Amino acid sequence: MVFISGCANVPGDAECSSDSDCVPASCCHSDSCVPASEAPTCEGMMCSMECKPGTLDCGQGFCECIDNKCKALLK
Repeated sequence: MVFISGCANVPGDAECSSDSDCVPASCCHSDSCVPASEAPTCEGMMCSMECKPGTLDCGQGFCECIDNKCKALLK
């Protein structure tokens, strides 16, 4: 007898299944995203208040799950 169970059809190399699964890849001035399970530890980290171009700073972009991969979408 074989039992198979599952909730989602997500490939084995999938990083994400929804946008909330993705976070910035670095603590400061990130320009890329990673799965939340790989989020950097930012405790005690001080970042400048600068809005660096080409980063997720100041609402210039956001993390999104596209084709089961975490991607940074810059405006």
